[in-house]
Amino acid sequence: MHSVNAANTAGVIFDSKLNFGKQINAVVRSSFFQLRQIAKLKPLLSFKDLETFIHAFISSRLDYSNALYMGLNHSSLYRLQLVQNAAARLLTGAKKREHISPVLASLHGLPVHYRIHFKIFLFVYKDLNGVAPSYLSELLSYQQTPRSLRSSDKFLLQIPRSRLNFKVDRAFSVAGPRLWNSIPLDVRSAPSIPVFKSRLKTYLYSLAFTLMFIEDYMVLKAHHTERTITRVMLLCILHNTLNKYLTKQLLL
Repeated sequence: MHSVNAANTAGVIFDSKLNFGKQINAVVRSSFFQLRQIAKLKPLLSFKDLETFIHAFISSRLDYSNALYMGLNHSSLYRLQLVQNAAARLLTGAKKREHISPVLASLHGLPVHYRIHFKIFLFVYKDLNGVAPSYLSELLSYQQTPRSLRSSDKFLLQIPRSRLNFKVDRAFSVAGPRLWNSIPLDVRSAPSIPVFKSRLKTYLYSLAFTLMFIEDYMVLKAHHTERTITRVMLLCILHNTLNKYLTKQLLL
C-alpha cells in the first residue's frame, strides 16, 4: 500500500490538504474548453438554446459537489467565479470592459460563493424536515435553552465549538448551523422546499448583488470619472428599490 497526494472519488479530486486545488483546476480547465466550443455555436443558437447549453456544460460543473468548497479561500473561489463571469458575457454579449455585476444580476443567478451557501442551506432545511440522509440528521440539533426565550421559537441551531480550526469550521456540522442562524426567520420557517428555495434565492440575490455593486463603486471611485461613478450609484438605487419590492412580495 502506498500513499497518494490526491484521489478521484465520484468525480471529485480530493487532495491531502482538502483545499481542492486540483479539483478547481480541473473544473476551470474543462469549463473554459467547453465555453470555447459553445462560442463557436453561438451564431447558430437562439438565446434560450444558448442559455440551455451554458447551464448544461458550465453551471452543472460549477455546482457539482460544490458544498465541498465551503470555507475555501477567496482566490480559489474567484477562479470559479471567472468561469461564471465568462459564461455570462458569452450569453449576453457583454464586452470585457463592462462591469460584470449588472450582467450577472440581469440573469437572476447567484455568484459562485452564494451558490455554495445555497447548497448548504438546502441540505440543512432538508435535514430539519426529515428528507435528508440519516448520517446528516445526526449532525444537527436545535438550540436547547433552560428556560423560555424569544430565540427558542426561531428555529435556531446549536453551533458546536470548533476552537477556530480551519478544517473543522468547514465541516457541515459547524458551517451548516452557523449559516442557518444567519438568515431571516421567514426563510428558515418556510413551509415547503419550493417556498424555501424561492425565499432563500431572493434573500441571497439581494445580499450578493448589493455587496457586488458596492465593491464596484469603490473600484470606480479609485480609477474612473465622476460620470461613470454616478451611473453605478443610480444602478445601486434601482437595485435596492427592486430588492424592497421583492421582499414585500415574498412576505405577502
